[in-house]
Amino acid sequence: MYKIIKNSWALFTGFTIIIISHGFQGNLLGIRSVLENFNYIATGTMMSGYFAGFFVGAYIIPNLVAKVGHIRVFAAFASMASLSSLVHVVFVDPLVWVLARFLTGFSMIGIFVIVESWLNDRANNKTRGKVLSLYMFITFAGLALGNLLLNVSNPKNYEPFILISLLFSIALVPILLTKRKPPKFKKTTSIKIKELFKISPFGSFSMICTGFIFAPIFTLLSVYAITMKLSIFETSLLLVGTMLAGALFQWPIGSLSDRYDRRIIIIGSSLAASVFAIFAVIVSGAGASIPNLFVETTVSFNYFSTTMDKTKLFLFIILLSGATLPLFSLNLALVNDQIPKEKFVAAGGGLNIIFGIGAIAGPIMCSALMNLLGPNGLFIHFIIFFVLIIIFGIYRMNQRKYEDNPDSTFTPLPTNITPLGIELDPDTGVDLSNTENKKS
Repeated sequence: MYKIIKNSWALFTGFTIIIISHGFQGNLLGIRSVLENFNYIATGTMMSGYFAGFFVGAYIIPNLVAKVGHIRVFAAFASMASLSSLVHVVFVDPLVWVLARFLTGFSMIGIFVIVESWLNDRANNKTRGKVLSLYMFITFAGLALGNLLLNVSNPKNYEPFILISLLFSIALVPILLTKRKPPKFKKTTSIKIKELFKISPFGSFSMICTGFIFAPIFTLLSVYAITMKLSIFETSLLLVGTMLAGALFQWPIGSLSDRYDRRIIIIGSSLAASVFAIFAVIVSGAGASIPNLFVETTVSFNYFSTTMDKTKLFLFIILLSGATLPLFSLNLALVNDQIPKEKFVAAGGGLNIIFGIGAIAGPIMCSALMNLLGPNGLFIHFIIFFVLIIIFGIYRMNQRKYEDNPDSTFTPLPTNITPLGIELDPDTGVDLSNTENKKS
């Protein structure tokens, strides 16, 4: 591991700074949108802009990297991400923020593609599992640290946005000064969505539902927290807890999925997350407000208590995140159970597209439910898609018997991973050995 870090310190340093800034920016915007009195629909649409840019960039950026080169593209997109953070503070307008978030998503997918391509070049068949683990650790730790930066200054001020821009700019320095040559870019392929649904109907369906769930967790949980009158410090602690739980729960849940039918583990995780979501609604003290269609008023439902129990609310949201965030890797492993090893990376590319479709629509649908039902519409949104996963999973278990594939095992992955990053999974069977690796 020491040798990997020594040979790639510039890459890891730059990426760590970028992911900290990225985690800071996403939730800062959620909090600021509440302070600026943006309605839920405007906020949700703004958050969806990021995933739309991410999705579009996934098609355009690989060709750009192949033509221009890694370092130039990395510098361009880090600068673009820095610029987009400043746009938010100069033009406080929902429509402008949607476009700025699109620009951020477009930039971030470019950064992820370049970083993962570089990691592939640095790794060989003996070290890629360690490289992938380090990549995942940096991603989740960076997102957690980024949320702590919410306490640096009042989100109403301009300083947090300047800090984000500064961090993106600083991240360029170690990358641009590295002596090592950038790798030759290798394009990846993907299996068509229609074929994926034939290969694993449940894995594909669960992945699109996962997109609907993950996007609001990463974008609207901060909106929920501020709307529920939590302080900035409390909100940052909650967000850090969700990120850390999402990382730590990957290993025990993944281990269970390698020992038992993976569909049972996906259904069980969804069921547990649904229960935690229900408990979060109960202890929030907010209930839900449903518009009365006959009179211009709303009907409020307070379930068991009208007083928030913050400790229990934090606990249930963190457990919800821990049960939920491994779903991405579980779905990928489930699909891989049905295909030969040489198709693992292509399947990952197709599943990324499916996930992206859900992630684009997720914040918009969730914000509409929050607008209709109040802040706890966030958890109602989660429950809807968890229930869909559970029902369809039970149905598919009655249609197909479980078949173990010894080539496929659960590998913890960050949710922003691209097919290039999936190649780092030792199970893919991709040969990463090259002359430079062997010399080092």
